[in-house]
Amino acid sequence: MMDVVGNNIANVNTAGFKSAQITFGEAMAQTLQGPAGSGLESGGTNPLQIGLGVNVASIDGVFTQGAIQITGRPTDIALQGDGFFILDDAGGRVYTRAGTFRWDETGNLVAPGGHLVQGWLADPTGVVQTQTAVQGINLPLSQVIDPVETSEVEVGGNLSADTAINDIHTTSIVVYDSLGEAQELLVEFEKTAANTWDLSATMNGTSLTLSSTSVTFDTNGNLSSAGSVTVSGYTPPGASPLNLDLVFDSNSPLVQFGGGSSAESVDQNGNAIGFLTDFSIAANGTISGQFSNGETKVLAMIALATFNNPSGLIRAGETRFEASVNSGQPLIGEPGNGNRGSLASGALEMSNVDLAQEFTNLIIAQRGFQANSRVITASDEVLADLVNLKR
Repeated sequence: MMDVVGNNIANVNTAGFKSAQITFGEAMAQTLQGPAGSGLESGGTNPLQIGLGVNVASIDGVFTQGAIQITGRPTDIALQGDGFFILDDAGGRVYTRAGTFRWDETGNLVAPGGHLVQGWLADPTGVVQTQTAVQGINLPLSQVIDPVETSEVEVGGNLSADTAINDIHTTSIVVYDSLGEAQELLVEFEKTAANTWDLSATMNGTSLTLSSTSVTFDTNGNLSSAGSVTVSGYTPPGASPLNLDLVFDSNSPLVQFGGGSSAESVDQNGNAIGFLTDFSIAANGTISGQFSNGETKVLAMIALATFNNPSGLIRAGETRFEASVNSGQPLIGEPGNGNRGSLASGALEMSNVDLAQEFTNLIIAQRGFQANSRVITASDEVLADLVNLKR
Protein backbone atom coordinates (compact mmCIF):
# COMPACT_ATOMS: atom_id res chain seq x y z
CA MET A 1 0.00 0.00 0.00
CA MET A 2 2.89 2.36 0.77
CA ASP A 3 4.39 1.62 -2.66
CA VAL A 4 1.10 2.25 -4.48
CA VAL A 5 0.34 5.46 -2.58
CA GLY A 6 3.93 6.66 -2.97
CA ASN A 7 3.82 6.14 -6.74
CA ASN A 8 0.51 8.03 -6.97
CA ILE A 9 1.95 10.98 -5.03
CA ALA A 10 5.13 10.96 -7.13
CA ASN A 11 3.05 11.33 -10.31
CA VAL A 12 0.71 14.03 -9.07
CA ASN A 13 2.00 16.38 -11.81
CA THR A 14 2.42 13.79 -14.58
CA ALA A 15 0.22 14.57 -17.58
CA GLY A 16 -2.16 11.75 -18.44
CA PHE A 17 -1.23 9.68 -15.36
CA LYS A 18 -3.91 7.40 -13.94
CA SER A 19 -3.66 6.54 -10.27
CA ALA A 20 -3.82 3.02 -8.83
CA GLN A 21 -5.84 1.63 -5.95
CA ILE A 22 -4.89 -1.38 -3.85
CA THR A 23 -7.39 -3.81 -2.37
CA PHE A 24 -6.46 -6.28 0.39
CA GLY A 25 -7.95 -9.72 0.84
CA GLU A 26 -7.92 -12.19 3.71
CA ALA A 27 -5.25 -14.87 3.41
CA MET A 28 -6.01 -18.56 3.98
CA ALA A 29 -7.51 -19.67 7.29
CA GLN A 30 -6.37 -22.54 9.55
CA THR A 31 -9.27 -24.84 10.42
CA LEU A 32 -9.11 -26.20 13.94
CA GLN A 33 -12.50 -27.84 13.79
CA GLY A 34 -14.92 -28.28 11.00
CA PRO A 35 -18.64 -27.56 11.18
CA ALA A 36 -21.04 -30.20 12.43
CA GLY A 37 -24.70 -30.68 11.78
CA SER A 38 -27.39 -31.09 14.40
CA GLY A 39 -28.18 -34.55 15.80
CA LEU A 40 -30.79 -36.18 17.99
CA GLU A 41 -29.05 -35.13 21.19
CA SER A 42 -27.14 -31.96 20.20
CA GLY A 43 -27.35 -29.00 17.89
CA GLY A 44 -24.96 -28.10 15.11
CA THR A 45 -21.60 -26.40 15.67
CA ASN A 46 -19.80 -23.80 13.58
CA PRO A 47 -16.28 -24.29 12.26
CA LEU A 48 -13.34 -23.12 14.33
CA GLN A 49 -10.92 -21.22 12.07
CA ILE A 50 -7.99 -18.91 12.65
CA GLY A 51 -7.07 -16.40 9.94
CA LEU A 52 -3.47 -16.44 8.72
CA GLY A 53 -3.12 -12.78 7.79
CA VAL A 54 -3.67 -10.66 4.70
CA ASN A 55 -2.49 -10.49 1.10
CA VAL A 56 -2.97 -8.22 -1.91
CA ALA A 57 -6.23 -9.01 -3.67
CA SER A 58 -5.85 -6.51 -6.54
CA ILE A 59 -4.13 -3.33 -7.68
CA ASP A 60 -6.51 -1.61 -10.09
CA GLY A 61 -6.06 1.46 -12.25
CA VAL A 62 -8.39 4.38 -11.60
CA PHE A 63 -9.36 5.83 -14.98
CA THR A 64 -11.40 8.82 -13.88
CA GLN A 65 -11.04 12.11 -15.78
CA GLY A 66 -8.09 14.32 -14.85
CA ALA A 67 -8.20 18.10 -14.71
CA ILE A 68 -7.64 20.03 -17.95
CA GLN A 69 -4.69 22.44 -18.00
CA ILE A 70 -4.41 25.05 -20.76
CA THR A 71 -0.94 25.17 -22.38
CA GLY A 72 -1.51 27.16 -25.57
CA ARG A 73 0.62 24.75 -27.66
CA PRO A 74 -1.54 23.59 -30.58
CA THR A 75 -0.04 20.08 -30.56
CA ASP A 76 -0.91 19.53 -26.89
CA ILE A 77 -4.18 17.60 -26.92
CA ALA A 78 -6.40 16.84 -23.94
CA LEU A 79 -8.76 13.88 -24.13
CA GLN A 80 -12.12 14.50 -22.47
CA GLY A 81 -14.03 11.28 -21.93
CA ASP A 82 -13.17 7.64 -22.58
CA GLY A 83 -10.40 6.45 -24.85
CA PHE A 84 -6.65 6.42 -25.43
CA PHE A 85 -4.34 7.86 -28.06
CA ILE A 86 -2.70 5.15 -30.17
CA LEU A 87 1.09 5.17 -30.54
CA ASP A 88 3.30 3.02 -32.75
CA ASP A 89 5.96 1.16 -30.74
CA ALA A 90 8.41 -0.51 -33.13
CA GLY A 91 5.58 -2.04 -35.12
CA GLY A 92 3.42 -2.74 -32.08
CA ARG A 93 0.94 -0.46 -30.38
CA VAL A 94 0.84 1.24 -27.02
CA TYR A 95 -1.85 3.53 -25.64
CA THR A 96 -1.71 6.74 -23.65
CA ARG A 97 -3.82 9.55 -22.24
CA ALA A 98 -0.89 11.98 -22.30
CA GLY A 99 -1.37 14.22 -25.35
CA THR A 100 2.03 15.93 -25.25
CA PHE A 101 2.71 15.72 -28.99
CA ARG A 102 4.90 17.65 -31.43
CA TRP A 103 5.97 17.63 -35.09
CA ASP A 104 9.37 16.14 -35.93
CA GLU A 105 11.68 17.29 -38.74
CA THR A 106 9.86 15.23 -41.39
CA GLY A 107 6.34 16.27 -40.38
CA ASN A 108 5.43 13.25 -38.23
CA LEU A 109 3.20 13.84 -35.22
CA VAL A 110 5.09 12.14 -32.38
CA ALA A 111 4.96 11.63 -28.61
CA PRO A 112 7.94 12.64 -26.40
CA GLY A 113 9.56 9.21 -26.85
CA GLY A 114 9.41 9.50 -30.64
CA HIS A 115 6.42 7.17 -30.98
CA LEU A 116 4.24 7.97 -33.99
CA VAL A 117 0.70 9.11 -33.23
CA GLN A 118 -1.75 6.97 -35.19
CA GLY A 119 -4.72 8.11 -37.24
CA TRP A 120 -5.89 8.42 -40.83
CA LEU A 121 -4.61 10.63 -43.64
CA ALA A 122 -7.12 12.42 -45.87
CA ASP A 123 -7.22 11.80 -49.61
CA PRO A 124 -6.47 14.66 -52.06
CA THR A 125 -10.10 15.83 -51.83
CA GLY A 126 -9.93 16.13 -48.02
CA VAL A 127 -12.02 13.02 -47.25
CA VAL A 128 -10.92 10.76 -44.36
CA GLN A 129 -11.72 7.05 -44.63
CA THR A 130 -12.00 5.89 -41.00
CA GLN A 131 -12.81 2.32 -42.07
CA THR A 132 -9.20 1.76 -43.15
CA ALA A 133 -6.21 0.77 -40.98
CA VAL A 134 -4.62 3.50 -38.88
CA GLN A 135 -1.15 4.81 -39.71
CA GLY A 136 1.32 7.45 -38.58
CA ILE A 137 0.13 11.02 -39.14
CA ASN A 138 2.57 12.83 -41.42
CA LEU A 139 2.02 16.43 -42.59
CA PRO A 140 5.06 17.81 -44.41
CA LEU A 141 5.22 21.58 -43.99
CA SER A 142 6.29 21.83 -47.64
CA GLN A 143 2.98 20.52 -48.97
CA VAL A 144 0.93 22.80 -51.20
CA ILE A 145 -2.55 23.09 -52.63
CA ASP A 146 -2.36 22.98 -56.41
CA PRO A 147 -3.70 26.02 -58.25
CA VAL A 148 -7.20 25.69 -59.67
CA GLU A 149 -8.27 27.54 -62.82
CA THR A 150 -11.42 29.62 -62.44
CA SER A 151 -14.27 28.12 -64.42
CA GLU A 152 -17.23 29.80 -62.74
CA VAL A 153 -17.84 33.20 -61.18
CA GLU A 154 -21.04 33.89 -59.26
CA VAL A 155 -22.19 37.48 -59.77
CA GLY A 156 -24.80 38.89 -57.42
CA GLY A 157 -26.03 42.17 -56.04
CA ASN A 158 -28.14 44.93 -57.51
CA LEU A 159 -28.18 46.85 -60.79
CA SER A 160 -30.05 49.97 -59.80
CA ALA A 161 -33.39 50.54 -61.50
CA ASP A 162 -32.79 54.27 -60.91
CA THR A 163 -29.76 54.31 -63.22
CA ALA A 164 -30.08 56.61 -66.23
CA ILE A 165 -29.99 55.22 -69.75
CA ASN A 166 -26.37 54.81 -71.06
CA ASP A 167 -24.89 54.91 -67.53
CA ILE A 168 -22.34 52.18 -66.79
CA HIS A 169 -21.66 50.09 -63.69
CA THR A 170 -18.21 48.43 -63.65
CA THR A 171 -17.09 45.62 -61.35
CA SER A 172 -13.58 44.16 -61.01
CA ILE A 173 -13.28 40.40 -60.47
CA VAL A 174 -10.06 38.52 -59.63
CA VAL A 175 -9.87 35.14 -61.37
CA TYR A 176 -7.08 32.56 -61.69
CA ASP A 177 -5.56 31.01 -64.80
CA SER A 178 -4.23 27.45 -65.17
CA LEU A 179 -0.92 28.45 -63.53
CA GLY A 180 -2.62 29.94 -60.51
CA GLU A 181 -1.79 33.50 -61.52
CA ALA A 182 -4.37 36.14 -60.60
CA GLN A 183 -5.98 37.94 -63.55
CA GLU A 184 -8.28 40.96 -63.33
CA LEU A 185 -11.58 40.62 -65.16
CA LEU A 186 -13.46 43.89 -65.72
CA VAL A 187 -17.18 43.47 -66.37
CA GLU A 188 -19.28 46.47 -67.52
CA PHE A 189 -23.05 46.72 -67.29
CA GLU A 190 -24.46 49.54 -69.49
CA LYS A 191 -28.13 50.34 -69.10
CA THR A 192 -29.71 50.56 -72.57
CA ALA A 193 -33.43 50.31 -71.69
CA ALA A 194 -35.74 50.26 -68.68
CA ASN A 195 -35.02 46.63 -67.84
CA THR A 196 -32.08 45.86 -70.14
CA TRP A 197 -28.32 46.09 -69.56
CA ASP A 198 -25.64 45.49 -72.18
CA LEU A 199 -22.75 43.36 -71.01
CA SER A 200 -19.06 43.58 -71.96
CA ALA A 201 -15.81 42.32 -70.43
CA THR A 202 -12.08 42.96 -70.78
CA MET A 203 -8.96 41.38 -69.32
CA ASN A 204 -5.61 43.17 -69.34
CA GLY A 205 -6.91 45.50 -72.03
CA THR A 206 -8.19 42.68 -74.25
CA SER A 207 -11.88 42.63 -75.17
CA LEU A 208 -13.43 39.25 -74.44
CA THR A 209 -16.03 37.21 -76.29
CA LEU A 210 -19.36 36.70 -74.51
CA SER A 211 -22.02 34.10 -75.32
CA SER A 212 -24.66 36.72 -74.52
CA THR A 213 -24.16 40.49 -74.49
CA SER A 214 -27.17 41.55 -72.43
CA VAL A 215 -29.08 40.79 -69.24
CA THR A 216 -32.75 41.60 -68.81
CA PHE A 217 -35.08 41.81 -65.84
CA ASP A 218 -38.85 41.55 -65.44
CA THR A 219 -41.03 44.25 -63.89
CA ASN A 220 -40.43 42.76 -60.43
CA GLY A 221 -36.66 43.21 -60.76
CA ASN A 222 -35.89 39.52 -61.18
CA LEU A 223 -33.58 38.16 -63.86
CA SER A 224 -35.45 37.07 -66.98
CA SER A 225 -32.56 36.38 -69.36
CA ALA A 226 -30.14 33.43 -69.33
CA GLY A 227 -28.74 32.60 -65.91
CA SER A 228 -25.12 32.44 -67.10
CA VAL A 229 -22.83 33.91 -69.76
CA THR A 230 -19.69 32.20 -71.08
CA VAL A 231 -16.59 34.42 -71.31
CA SER A 232 -13.62 33.51 -73.58
CA GLY A 233 -11.04 35.02 -75.85
CA TYR A 234 -7.99 35.59 -73.61
CA THR A 235 -4.88 33.44 -73.13
CA PRO A 236 -2.61 34.48 -70.23
CA PRO A 237 1.15 34.27 -70.92
CA GLY A 238 2.32 30.66 -70.59
CA ALA A 239 -1.11 29.43 -69.48
CA SER A 240 -4.07 27.75 -71.11
CA PRO A 241 -6.86 29.84 -72.68
CA LEU A 242 -9.10 31.19 -69.93
CA ASN A 243 -12.74 30.25 -70.34
CA LEU A 244 -15.29 30.81 -67.58
CA ASP A 245 -18.99 31.28 -66.88
CA LEU A 246 -20.53 34.33 -65.26
CA VAL A 247 -23.47 32.97 -63.23
CA PHE A 248 -26.22 35.45 -62.34
CA ASP A 249 -28.84 33.17 -60.72
CA SER A 250 -26.73 31.78 -57.87
CA ASN A 251 -27.57 31.75 -54.16
CA SER A 252 -27.12 35.56 -54.22
CA PRO A 253 -28.79 36.33 -57.56
CA LEU A 254 -28.39 39.46 -59.65
CA VAL A 255 -31.48 41.70 -59.32
CA GLN A 256 -32.67 45.13 -60.45
CA PHE A 257 -34.23 47.18 -57.65
CA GLY A 258 -34.11 50.81 -56.66
CA GLY A 259 -31.15 52.26 -54.78
CA GLY A 260 -27.48 52.02 -55.65
CA SER A 261 -25.77 49.49 -57.92
CA SER A 262 -23.75 46.84 -56.11
CA ALA A 263 -23.31 44.06 -58.68
CA GLU A 264 -20.07 42.21 -57.91
CA SER A 265 -18.50 38.77 -57.61
CA VAL A 266 -19.79 36.85 -54.59
CA ASP A 267 -17.74 33.72 -55.24
CA GLN A 268 -15.44 32.05 -57.74
CA ASN A 269 -14.09 28.50 -57.80
CA GLY A 270 -10.43 29.14 -58.63
CA ASN A 271 -7.44 29.62 -56.38
CA ALA A 272 -3.73 30.35 -56.48
CA ILE A 273 -1.10 27.88 -55.27
CA GLY A 274 -1.27 27.58 -51.48
CA PHE A 275 1.51 26.79 -49.01
CA LEU A 276 0.74 25.25 -45.62
CA THR A 277 1.06 28.01 -43.03
CA ASP A 278 -0.86 26.74 -40.00
CA PHE A 279 -3.12 23.96 -38.76
CA SER A 280 -5.88 23.36 -36.24
CA ILE A 281 -7.18 20.28 -34.44
CA ALA A 282 -10.94 19.98 -33.95
CA ALA A 283 -12.83 18.21 -31.16
CA ASN A 284 -13.50 15.25 -33.47
CA GLY A 285 -9.77 14.78 -34.13
CA THR A 286 -9.76 16.38 -37.58
CA ILE A 287 -6.50 18.15 -38.45
CA SER A 288 -7.16 20.98 -40.91
CA GLY A 289 -4.46 22.94 -42.69
CA GLN A 290 -4.62 26.66 -43.40
CA PHE A 291 -2.88 27.65 -46.62
CA SER A 292 -1.39 30.92 -47.83
CA ASN A 293 -4.10 31.33 -50.48
CA GLY A 294 -6.82 31.42 -47.82
CA GLU A 295 -7.98 27.87 -48.43
CA THR A 296 -8.62 25.38 -45.61
CA LYS A 297 -8.32 21.65 -46.21
CA VAL A 298 -8.76 18.54 -44.04
CA LEU A 299 -5.40 16.75 -43.88
CA ALA A 300 -5.78 13.96 -41.32
CA MET A 301 -7.70 12.68 -38.29
CA ILE A 302 -6.41 11.39 -34.95
CA ALA A 303 -7.70 7.96 -33.91
CA LEU A 304 -8.73 6.82 -30.42
CA ALA A 305 -9.01 3.36 -28.90
CA THR A 306 -11.31 2.18 -26.11
CA PHE A 307 -11.23 -1.06 -24.09
CA ASN A 308 -13.96 -3.08 -22.40
CA ASN A 309 -11.77 -3.32 -19.29
CA PRO A 310 -9.23 -0.46 -19.03
CA SER A 311 -8.11 -1.76 -15.62
CA GLY A 312 -6.77 -4.84 -17.43
CA LEU A 313 -4.19 -2.77 -19.33
CA ILE A 314 -0.51 -3.29 -18.50
CA ARG A 315 1.47 -0.20 -17.49
CA ALA A 316 4.49 0.11 -19.80
CA GLY A 317 6.09 3.23 -18.31
CA GLU A 318 6.06 6.84 -19.54
CA THR A 319 2.25 6.93 -19.00
CA ARG A 320 1.82 4.29 -21.70
CA PHE A 321 -0.29 1.14 -21.53
CA GLU A 322 -0.26 -2.15 -23.39
CA ALA A 323 -3.26 -4.35 -24.17
CA SER A 324 -3.57 -7.62 -22.27
CA VAL A 325 -5.77 -10.72 -22.45
CA ASN A 326 -8.03 -9.20 -19.79
CA SER A 327 -8.29 -5.68 -21.20
CA GLY A 328 -10.01 -6.82 -24.36
CA GLN A 329 -9.08 -5.85 -27.88
CA PRO A 330 -8.80 -2.13 -28.72
CA LEU A 331 -11.91 -0.68 -30.32
CA ILE A 332 -10.53 1.94 -32.72
CA GLY A 333 -12.55 4.82 -34.11
CA GLU A 334 -12.84 8.56 -34.46
CA PRO A 335 -13.09 10.89 -31.43
CA GLY A 336 -16.61 11.78 -30.36
CA ASN A 337 -18.07 8.70 -32.03
CA GLY A 338 -19.72 6.09 -29.81
CA ASN A 339 -18.33 6.15 -26.28
CA ARG A 340 -15.07 7.81 -27.30
CA GLY A 341 -14.27 11.19 -25.84
CA SER A 342 -13.57 14.46 -27.64
CA LEU A 343 -10.28 16.33 -28.03
CA ALA A 344 -9.23 19.80 -26.90
CA SER A 345 -6.24 21.31 -28.67
CA GLY A 346 -3.89 23.56 -26.73
CA ALA A 347 -4.52 21.76 -23.43
CA LEU A 348 -3.41 18.68 -21.49
CA GLU A 349 -5.20 16.25 -19.22
CA MET A 350 -3.31 16.22 -15.94
CA SER A 351 -2.96 13.44 -13.37
CA ASN A 352 -6.16 12.28 -11.69
CA VAL A 353 -4.39 11.82 -8.33
CA ASP A 354 -6.36 13.25 -5.39
CA LEU A 355 -3.49 14.44 -3.21
CA ALA A 356 -5.62 14.88 -0.08
CA GLN A 357 -6.97 11.34 -0.38
CA GLU A 358 -3.50 9.92 -1.01
CA PHE A 359 -2.11 11.55 2.16
CA THR A 360 -5.07 10.07 4.04
CA ASN A 361 -4.26 6.64 2.59
CA LEU A 362 -0.62 7.16 3.58
CA ILE A 363 -1.64 7.72 7.21
CA ILE A 364 -3.95 4.69 7.11
CA ALA A 365 -1.11 2.51 5.78
CA GLN A 366 1.27 3.80 8.44
CA ARG A 367 -1.22 3.22 11.27
CA GLY A 368 -2.05 -0.23 9.95
CA PHE A 369 1.63 -1.17 9.95
CA GLN A 370 2.02 0.19 13.49
CA ALA A 371 -0.94 -1.86 14.68
CA ASN A 372 0.50 -5.03 13.10
CA SER A 373 3.87 -4.38 14.71
CA ARG A 374 2.15 -4.15 18.12
CA VAL A 375 0.77 -7.66 17.54
CA ILE A 376 4.32 -8.92 17.09
CA THR A 377 5.42 -7.11 20.26
CA ALA A 378 2.50 -8.56 22.22
CA SER A 379 3.27 -12.07 20.95
CA ASP A 380 6.89 -11.66 22.03
CA GLU A 381 5.81 -10.63 25.54
CA VAL A 382 3.47 -13.65 25.82
CA LEU A 383 6.28 -16.00 24.77
CA ALA A 384 8.60 -14.38 27.33
CA ASP A 385 6.02 -14.93 30.06
CA LEU A 386 5.61 -18.54 28.92
CA VAL A 387 9.35 -19.17 29.17
CA ASN A 388 9.45 -17.59 32.61
CA LEU A 389 6.63 -19.80 33.96
CA LYS A 390 9.19 -22.44 35.02
CA ARG A 391 10.82 -19.93 37.34
